[in-house]
Amino acid sequence: MQGGANASGEMLKPYYLQRGCAAAIAGMAWFGLVVQLCFNIEEALIKNLSVPARMFAFFSYFTIEINLLIAIVLTIFLTQPQAEHFLNRPSIKSALVVYIIIVGVVYAVLLRNLWNPQGLRLLADRVLHDAIPVLYPLYWLVFLPKGSLRWSNSVTWLLYPVLFFFYSMVRGAVFGTYSYPFLNAAELGFARVSLNATVLLGVFFGLGVALTAIDH
Repeated sequence: MQGGANASGEMLKPYYLQRGCAAAIAGMAWFGLVVQLCFNIEEALIKNLSVPARMFAFFSYFTIEINLLIAIVLTIFLTQPQAEHFLNRPSIKSALVVYIIIVGVVYAVLLRNLWNPQGLRLLADRVLHDAIPVLYPLYWLVFLPKGSLRWSNSVTWLLYPVLFFFYSMVRGAVFGTYSYPFLNAAELGFARVSLNATVLLGVFFGLGVALTAIDH
């Protein structure tokens, strides 16, 4: 009897630990997103700019989109752990690992010195660009079941970055604004921007292969 209770306890403990870690990461992601969104709305009101346009620009950042998807995926796990949902697929959860690592690395290498947030906004910035890019991959590594990924996933995971690139080019051509300086075709030219995107796409693919190897 005692052995059965111990066995049960050993099975349940990792699940509750996973839920606790998922709740912590989801809470951090929602906090960072809400704080950044509130500051963007406040700036729009102060500068007498269009709030919908500012929100549209806010959700046009790859960082925001990926952190939002991670927050949603973890929230679904917490509220509907047995639900058969598209975002619950192992391939989707694993793709987010690749994307959020890119978010952290690109921000640290290319973007961190371009602005100087303070106070609560600085905290939100660190959460979205530093904490989540470390914590979510660790969460995937420790808690999520392995062995279901295919080598072809490394290719299919490129679809989202490719679509984001073309969206950024169309948005930039129409509105004259680009989310990231290395994608600014107006200043760098489309050839240079295409080269930048190709290099990044290669990094996406390499990370995807490495993640699939770890899964196997």
